[in-house]
Formats: sequence, structure tokens, C-alpha cells
Amino acid sequence: MKRMYFLQLRSFCSVAGKAFPALLLAMFLSFSAFAQTNGTIKGIVTDENNVPLPGVTVSVKGTATGTITNANGAYTIVTKGPQDVILFTLMGSLPKEITAGDKKVINVTLVTDTKQLKDVVVIGYGTASKKDVTGSITTIKSEEFNQGVLTTPAELLQGKVAGLNVTKSGDPNAAPAVVLRGPSTIRTTGGAMEPFYVIDGVPGASIDLLAPADIESIDVLKDAAATAIYGARAANGVIIVTTKKAKTGQTRLSYNAYGAMEQVSKQLDMLTGDELRAYLKKNGQTLIPVLNDDGSNTNWQKLVERKGYSHNHNVSFGGSNATTDYGGSFNYLKNDGILRNTSLERTTVRGYVTQRFFDNRLRLGLTVTNAHTKSNDIVQSQVLSNMLFYLPTVSPFNPDGTYKEYYARTGSGTLNPLSLINNNFIKTDDSKTLITGLVQADIFKGLKYTLSLSSQRNQNNYNSYYNHASGLAVNLNGVATRKAYQNTSTVVESYFNYDKTFGANSVKLLAGYTYQQDRTNDGFGITTQNFSNDALTYNNIFLSNPANTSQISFDNNPISTLRLISYYGRVQYSYADKYLFMASLRNDGSSAFGVNNRWGYFPAVSAGWNISSEKFMKNIDLITVLKLRAGYGVSGNSAGFNAFSSLLIYGTPAGNSKFLYNGNITNAIGPVRNDNPDLKWEATATTNIGLDFGILKDRISGSIDYYIKKTSDLIYDQYPVSTTQYFVPTYTANVGSIKNSGIELALSATIVKSHGFTWRTNLNLAHNKNEITNLSNEKFAINYIQTAQLGGKGQSGNYSQIIQPGYALGTFNLWHYMGKNDNGVSTYQKADGTITATQPLTTDAKLAGNAQPKLMYGWSNNFYYKSFDLSFLVRGVLGNKILNATLAGLNNPVDSKLQNIPHFTTNESYNDINAYLISDRFLESGSYLRMDNLTLGYTFKPHTQAVKSIRFYATGNNLFVITKYRGIDPEINIGGVTPGIDNNNFYPKTRTYIVGLSASF
Repeated sequence: MKRMYFLQLRSFCSVAGKAFPALLLAMFLSFSAFAQTNGTIKGIVTDENNVPLPGVTVSVKGTATGTITNANGAYTIVTKGPQDVILFTLMGSLPKEITAGDKKVINVTLVTDTKQLKDVVVIGYGTASKKDVTGSITTIKSEEFNQGVLTTPAELLQGKVAGLNVTKSGDPNAAPAVVLRGPSTIRTTGGAMEPFYVIDGVPGASIDLLAPADIESIDVLKDAAATAIYGARAANGVIIVTTKKAKTGQTRLSYNAYGAMEQVSKQLDMLTGDELRAYLKKNGQTLIPVLNDDGSNTNWQKLVERKGYSHNHNVSFGGSNATTDYGGSFNYLKNDGILRNTSLERTTVRGYVTQRFFDNRLRLGLTVTNAHTKSNDIVQSQVLSNMLFYLPTVSPFNPDGTYKEYYARTGSGTLNPLSLINNNFIKTDDSKTLITGLVQADIFKGLKYTLSLSSQRNQNNYNSYYNHASGLAVNLNGVATRKAYQNTSTVVESYFNYDKTFGANSVKLLAGYTYQQDRTNDGFGITTQNFSNDALTYNNIFLSNPANTSQISFDNNPISTLRLISYYGRVQYSYADKYLFMASLRNDGSSAFGVNNRWGYFPAVSAGWNISSEKFMKNIDLITVLKLRAGYGVSGNSAGFNAFSSLLIYGTPAGNSKFLYNGNITNAIGPVRNDNPDLKWEATATTNIGLDFGILKDRISGSIDYYIKKTSDLIYDQYPVSTTQYFVPTYTANVGSIKNSGIELALSATIVKSHGFTWRTNLNLAHNKNEITNLSNEKFAINYIQTAQLGGKGQSGNYSQIIQPGYALGTFNLWHYMGKNDNGVSTYQKADGTITATQPLTTDAKLAGNAQPKLMYGWSNNFYYKSFDLSFLVRGVLGNKILNATLAGLNNPVDSKLQNIPHFTTNESYNDINAYLISDRFLESGSYLRMDNLTLGYTFKPHTQAVKSIRFYATGNNLFVITKYRGIDPEINIGGVTPGIDNNNFYPKTRTYIVGLSASF
């Protein structure tokens, strides 16, 4: 045994003795090889301005080795050999690759990839590369948004998108009018003229749910080739909003805030008290002492208006790792209007989380957003009129401190403006909540399924009170109104996306289903009066003591549940990135329409040719991008309808609907709407031809689009019918058509791009021609529709606009002014060509231009010098008309003993009894050029890991406007069926000065 052991040990020692030197040599060579192939490389990553870039991913290509630059842009990475390639990547910058070699230090400058930042376009139920898009789509990124005190995200786009007209007064509680490529309907209820909004894939979500600082980008889909995938709701275009989320591997925390001061940009030039007395004395007139003249010089505009102070704060955070995306934001806005007692206060809270499973093949997400808005308002229709008309010779207060009123005074300005503001108030409390759940599953390579379920609830509470001293409720002892309505919308989206590339061919398929249910007017509204005191205002309407039933009124807003079911599909095909094709079809069914026409088909087809990808273009270095595209599609308009739109409806007739029956007070009930089983969608067919181009390596890029947009089956609810055939003398039917055609140009250019200075400019121009083409069919015939009944002294039955085939929506129909006669009295042309110095007949009116602009434009410029940035936006319109009915009503020299007049009127003869008549004398040019935005900013990037950047900025909005219009501002609302009318209803536009900061951590 010992011998055996010894032999074995000797054998082992013998072998080990021979092998050990070899082992040592192998270890040495291995160590030497390791020492030779592994190396440490350090460096700093900077941007084009030599500013350190934190958060840059530095990795060894093809391996798992990687790191991230710190706050100073510094990094350290270990390589395995000189052949390793180091990859530097950062979102929004061009990636850079450098071979390690024998370098110990590698410093890198990353260049901004403007193409990457702008290349992704949201097209509805998916995204696409800009080069593959065949429809007319404009994308605006967050860095391009307008700066200002913005109460709705639509204002972010003013002057930025060709063909999109956004108009807004200075009212913090009023939504802007948004019209894309001209009006396509003659309805105004329920947003019938507005584009359709989609927020993070949720169709029909309220745009008021979002704070501007939370928006990443906005895509505006213009033609039916792009919008038809949304079917019956897309005739006015689609605006898709994408919110900010953290990028993979990124955590972020940001704070944005500003403070602002707003003031009236212009006041009407009214007479002072002394000037009015002098004017009347000159014409042998005097004011009634005390009642109409107590020796005062009161500037009512100055008393009613004020400087408004606003502030906004937004805190947002987010993060993303291999399995989870999360984030949230909080926004607070307080916007005081420039009319006393008007303000808006909004709090928006948003949170989202997405969890990924099974190597990212399954994604579950939840997003919750709530926007709570409180607003204070006044009876604007009265205040805006009386602050101009009310006599400046009267003081606001009596000696005892009460408001001075003289209710027996006739004329246009009969109520004390300050009393109107302080003795009447309107308060609204609106809460909108949107909850969205998302399931996405990658079934197999290329095939993805998406299920989205969203629920939106809108609770709106309206309260108003006119107290005992109110001139709007004289001897009524207080009038209170309370309304509480809840609207809910549930949307289910279920669709498949399939992407496949084989060789030079690329195919993208979409198939889906939508279910939507909207329940509206779930609530009530009541008005009552006669309170013992004003202590509780509207808070306990039980304490009212109405004398009879006519003093209590209930809202006539029945609950309506509307359902929409849709099936849709789309195919996109491209060959060799040269030839592009897209076709889509959507089938929508809505309970709003007649039983014979509840379903509608909305097809679209488009094609594109990337000419710049052809071989014959390869040697033309001047042209980078050249793409021709053309498309045709049909989309619908079902906005503004409820579940009863096509049905025979019984209700209470207008006026006092209660009567005494067998000793009991009873409601009168009868037919209030005729049924129409054939009522169907309005359908808009659009043909669009466009050319996209980029030259000098995209230093200059842009697009040109020509379109023809025809809307048929226009719905009008006031067609006159015989009561021998129908219950009600008016009928809702599809009769008529309207046409818009135009051309749009968008240009972007980098004029200068050097090491320390960059200048970029963007220009958009849009021309649109609108025309009513028909108002009749074989069953219903109507020659024209009169609109814009503006009223005024002796003019209550007159109309100032007409909807008529062959003319644009907003065409004015007015008396023709012929100057003054020898006695200084205004004269007008009659229908037979003769001239009269008395008020003409309604049949003497003549067509006189329209409110549609011939050209809209926006020009923005951005300058960057080291850490400074300067930008400005100029925008405006040309060729439209505005009816200045405000000036017409004020131009009343005969009544200057009862109401104030402007300086304009002092040039009129006191004997001119017709000076105030609304005529084409007051039809003025609405053209203007506005310096809409000027911003100067400075970005500070401290060398600390905690703070990424801090930007300070100062902004001026509406700094000046060049116009010939004599009213307060030429940006009059051009939405609705009566566009371009200024009739004592324009909340003054403001000039705003802002200081703010944006900090990223």
C-alpha cells in the first residue's frame, strides 16, 4: 500500500514538476495578454457650443459594457482591445463611433440631430417616419410652442401651422376659435366647426385636461387621407397631442414657472365728461342736471379694466428602466382677467405608469389626469357695452356709497358698469378626469395588439346671483341660478398593428374596433328669485319666495346617451423607400342619425414618390429630400348631435309652458322636433396634392400643398316646412354643400450655423377660398339663410350676413352708404338705385364682402448665441372684412344727451339721425400684422450632477399690431356662422409681459 502510494506520489510529482513551469508560463502569457488588451479610456462629451453634456450613454459596441457621462460630461470606460469601437449616444443628437486604438483620452462633440427630432409623425393608431407619410401632416415640437399666458393648448399653435386659424380674445374663461382649412359646416353647436382632438391615443379627450408644459408634440392632420382613419369625427381635421414621458434609461425632474402682467392693449377713444359737455354746448344742447350730469369726468373703461397678474407653476418627473416607465406632473395656473372680477384658476394633476413583462412583449399601462378649473365671470354682454355707452358726466357712486343708477334713462348705456360688475357674479367649478388603461402585447415578430380603455368624466357646476341692487334684476329681490351637470364618455379601442419588411418591400397593416358611449346632461338647472337678503346668494335657493310659477324656471336639457361603433383598417406599403401607398377604410355607426342612415363608410387612398431616392438624383447634391404625394379621402362630421337628433321629440314649447287645468298647474307638452329617419352624416371629401423638399442638406426644407375640400349633406335644423305635413314648422335635414380650396406653403431654413451662433427661421402661408355651393335638394329648397341679427336702435329685425350659394360663409349683406346730404344726414342707396336720407328697408341691403381671410401667415425666428436664445413670432391675416357694429352703435350724435360718443362722432353733424345705422360704412379691413411673441432667454448649465440646466427668460406678447381697423383689435372671432362681427361683445385683447424659468434636474 505504501509502495503503491509512493509510486503514485512520485508519478504525480514527476508530472507536476514538468508541467509547473509550463503552467507558470501560461499564466504569465495570459496575464501579459490581459494587460495588453484591457485599457481604460477617459474623456469629456460636449455639445456644439462646447458645453459639457451629462447623461450621454458611452458603450463598447456589441458588448454589455457601458457607462453614462456625469454632470461635467466626463466618463471612464474599460476596453478589451484596440479594435473595440466606442459608441456615444444621446437622445436628440447624432450618434458617434470612435475606434479605441491606443488612445487613453477621447473627447467627443455631439451634434444635434434636427432630422431625428422631427422625423417621427403620429398618424393615428401608430407613428410613421416623415419620409413615409403620404398625407398632409404638420408636426410642432415642444421647443417650437408659443410662450405666454395660455389657458388652452390650442394657443400653442397660433401662427405655427399653415391653414390653421386660432383666434382668441383676452378673456381667460373663453376658448379660442380654431378653424382648419376653412369652415366646412353651417352648424356651431357642440364644436361642429372644431378639429377633433386625440390625446395619447384617446379620441375625443378634452384638450383642457392638459397643461402646456406637459405636451411633447402636436401633430395636425389636415387632409382626409390622414384624417379618415377617425371617420365620422374628422371632417374639420385632427389634432393629435402627445404628452411628455421619460426616455429609456432616463430619469428627469423639471420645474417650470412664470409670472405675468397683462394690460389692455387698446381702448376705444371715447369723450371725457368735459368733452361731451362741450360738444353738446356747441350744438345747442344740454344734459339734464344731476341725473345725467353731476359735474363728473368718469372714464368707465378705466374703472372697469385693470392690470391682470398671472402665475403658473409646473412640476414634472419621470423615469424609465428596463421594465418600468413612470412619471407625473402638477400644474397650477392663476390668470386674472383685465376686466374686474374675471379670473381663471386651474389645477392639473397627471400620473402614469407602464410595466413591461416577458422581455417587453407585454406592456400594461395606466394614466390618470384631472383638471380642476374655477372661474369668476361677469355679465359681459352688459358690461362691455355699458363701459362704452354710459355717460362720463355721471359719477359711479351716490353720496351714501351706493351705485348711482337712473333706470328711466333711455338709450344704449343705461346701467352703471361698476354696479354691473359688483352686484352680479358668475362662478363655475369644472372638474375633468380622464383615466386610461392600456394593454399592448407583441404576439409574434411584427404583430402587436393594443387594447385601450378610457373613461372621461366632466362635472360642471354653474352658479350666478344678481343681488337686490342689480340693474339686471330690478325689484326682483335677488335672482339665483344653479346648474349641475355631469358628462361621461367611455371609449374602448382594440386594434392590431402588423409590420413586415422583406427585401425592399415594407408593409404595415392596421385593423381595429372602437366603441364609444357619451352620456351628457346628467343633472339639472334651476333659476329662482325673491330672497329676503343677499347673505347666502345662490347657496340656499330654498330660501327664495317666488310669487308664481313663472318666476321659477328649469333648464330644458334632457339626458342623452349617444353610442358610436366603428370598424377600421389601413394598409401602408413602400418599396425601396421610393414608392409609397396608403389606403384606409372606416365604417362608423352612430345612434344620433336616422334608422335608415346610421352607418357610413369613410375611405381614403394616398400615394407618395420619394424622388430623391431615385438613382438619377444621387449625384444632385443640392437636393436632399424631394417627395411628391397625392391623396383623396372622405371624413365625416357628427359633432354636436345627441341621441334624439333624428327622432320625433315631445317637450314643452317656448315661453311660459305652464297652464291651469282643472284647478292644477300643468306643463304644456307637445311636439318640438320632427323626426327624420334619413338624417345622416355630413361628409367631407378632400383631394390633396403636396410636395415636400429639402435642399442643401436640409438647411432649407418645406412643403407645398394644394387641396380641394368639398362637404356634402350639410345639416340645417331650420328648413321651413308646412305644418299640414309636419308637427313643427322647421325640419332638420341634409341639404346643401360647401367647398374650400386653397394652397399652403411651409418653409424652414437654417440661415446661419456656426460654432457659436445659429439662426433658424420658419414661414407659413395659407390661402383658402370658401364657397357655399348649394342649399337645396329635390325635397327641400331654400335660396338663402339670413344670419347675424345684431339689433340696435330701430334695427332689431335686421340681418347683417347671408348664407347664399356662390358666396362664402360670413358674407355681409348691408345697406350701402352714399355719404351725407346737404343737411349732413347720412344717405343710403335703395334697391332701385335711388338715394334716401331715411332708414332703408331690409330689401335694400346689398352683398358687401366677407369675413374669410384671403391669406394667413406666420413667421418665426430663433437665434442662438452660446447660452443665449432669442425668438420672435410675427403673424397675421390679409383680405378679410370686419363689421364694426360697435362703432356704428356709438356713432349716434342725436342721442349724445343719453349716452357717450367716441371722438369719431364729433366730426358728424348733430342732425344726422341715420349715423348709427349698420351699413357698409362700418365694414372695415380686418388685415393685420402682429408682433405676437418676443422671447429672450439664457440657459445656465452648472457643473453639478444634480442640475442639468436652468433657463431664465423674458417674454412679451402682442407687443404691437399694424392694422387699419378702428376697433379694439382686429383679431375678431372667425368661427361659427357669423364670423368677423364686432358688436359690443369683444373682451379686450391684452399685452402681456412675462418672466419665467425652466429647470431640469
